[in-house]
Amino acid sequence: MDARARLKKATEGPKPLVVDLDGTLVRSDLLIETAFAELGRRPASAVEMFAALLKGKAALKHKIAGMGAFDPAVLPYDQVVLEVIAEARAAGRPVYLASASSARLVQAVAEHLGLFTGWFGSDESNNLAGEAKAEQLVAAFGERGFDYIGNDKPDLLVWPHADKALTVRANPSVRRRLARTHSDIAHLESVKPTLKTWIKLFRVHQYAKNALIFVPLATSHSFDLGSIWAAGLAFVAYSLCASGVYVLNDLVDLAADRGHPTKRNRPLANGSLPLLQAVLTVPLLLVAGLAIGAAVSWPFLAVLAGYLALTTSYSFWLKRKMLIDVVVLALLYTVRVVGGAVAIGVELSPWLLAFSMFIFTALALMKRYIELAARLDANLADPSNRNYRIGDLDVVMALAAAAGFNAVTVLALYISSDKVGELYSRPHVLWAVCPLLMYWIGRALMMAHRRLVDDDPIVFAIKDRVSRYVIACILIAAAAAV
Repeated sequence: MDARARLKKATEGPKPLVVDLDGTLVRSDLLIETAFAELGRRPASAVEMFAALLKGKAALKHKIAGMGAFDPAVLPYDQVVLEVIAEARAAGRPVYLASASSARLVQAVAEHLGLFTGWFGSDESNNLAGEAKAEQLVAAFGERGFDYIGNDKPDLLVWPHADKALTVRANPSVRRRLARTHSDIAHLESVKPTLKTWIKLFRVHQYAKNALIFVPLATSHSFDLGSIWAAGLAFVAYSLCASGVYVLNDLVDLAADRGHPTKRNRPLANGSLPLLQAVLTVPLLLVAGLAIGAAVSWPFLAVLAGYLALTTSYSFWLKRKMLIDVVVLALLYTVRVVGGAVAIGVELSPWLLAFSMFIFTALALMKRYIELAARLDANLADPSNRNYRIGDLDVVMALAAAAGFNAVTVLALYISSDKVGELYSRPHVLWAVCPLLMYWIGRALMMAHRRLVDDDPIVFAIKDRVSRYVIACILIAAAAAV
C-alpha cells in the first residue's frame, strides 16, 4: 500500500511526532550504505547507478534500493531517539517515520521496529527531502500540526513548519539557523566523534606495517641522510594511501562488520562517524599520499599506484576469492618492501622477495584462521564476505604453518649464499635468526589456536611482550653480523 494511503491527517487527538531516518533514527546514511554494499558485491553496478543518477536523485535511490538485500536489523539505531519514540507512544501520540531514503528502505525499517503509525519515503520520481518533505508533512498534519526530530541542513526547511523542533547530532551551524525560527529547541544527547575516533577509522596502529618500507634501507646498509629522508617520505605516502583504502574497505563491508564480534566496534559500523564525512576523506587521503609519492620519485609513484590498484581490487573483489585473497594480502605486504627499495634507488634482492612472500602468506593465513575461529567460538555462521567456511580451520592453520617455515628455509638458503658475504663481515651470526624466527612463528600459531591473538598477527607482534623480545634479539643478531 502507498505511504500516502496509509497515513491519515492528524486533525484530532494528540499531536504526532515525526522522526527523520538518516542521521537521526539511525547513525548512518542508507543511500551511502546501500550504494557501497552493491559496489562491493558488484563493482559493475556503478554504471547502472550513474545511468539512474542522470534521471535524478530520486531515481538513483529507487534503483539502488532494488539492487540487493537490505537488513534493517543490523543498522546502528540511536538509543536516545528510540527512547523519545517510546515516550511519545506511551503518551498515546502517533509516531511517523519520514525520510528522503527510498520508500522500500523506509518501509523495511518501519516494519522491523514496529514503532510507527505510518511512514513517508521517496519514490522513483519524488525525492522526499527538504521542501518536498515539508510540503508532504504539512499536507498530512497541517501547519505546526506535528513535532519533528531531525539532524541536518535539509531539515531546516522542515522545522519551520513543525510545532516543536528536536535535534540530534546537529552541527553548530544548523543549530544557529534553527534558533531563528524556534526558541524552544530540544537538543537530544549524542556522542560526538573525537580525534581518537578518526585515528581508529584511519587505523593509525596499522602504520606499523609500513615499517617494511625501511627493510631495504637496512638490508642494503644505505644509511645516508638522503636515503633515510626518501624512505621516511615513502612511509608517509603509504600510510596516507593505506588509510584511504581502509576507510573505503569499511564503507564496503559495513553490514559484514556489524555481524563480526570485534569489527562491529569500528567507527563506521557502529555509527560513531557520519558516512558522508568518511566518504569525503577517501579522496583527500589518496591525493595527499600520491602527491607525497610523486615528491619521492616517479618510479616510486608508479609502485604506489600499483599498490593502490591492487588493494582497491582486493576491497571490491579479490577478498571474496578463497586463497587468492591470502596471496594478494602477501603481495600487498611485499609491495611495501619493493616500494622501499625503489624509494632509495637500490636493487631488491630476490631472496628478500621470496622471504617476504612466504612470511606474509603465513601471516595472512593466520589472520583468516583468527577470523574463522572467532566466528566458531561465537556460534556464528560462515562469513558472508569471505569464501571460507568455519570447517576450513584446520586446513588454514596447516597452510599457515607450511608458509611460515618455508620462509625460514628461504632465510637459511640466503644466509648460505655468497651474497651475504658481501654485506656482512660475520655472516655466521645470522644463523641465530633462524631459530628465533622458528620460535616466533610456532608460538604465534599456538597463541592463535588458543584464541590469544586478536584480529591481526602483525599488531599482535607489536603488542606482545615476548614477540618484542624476539624482534629485539633478531635486530641484535643482524647488527652483530655487520
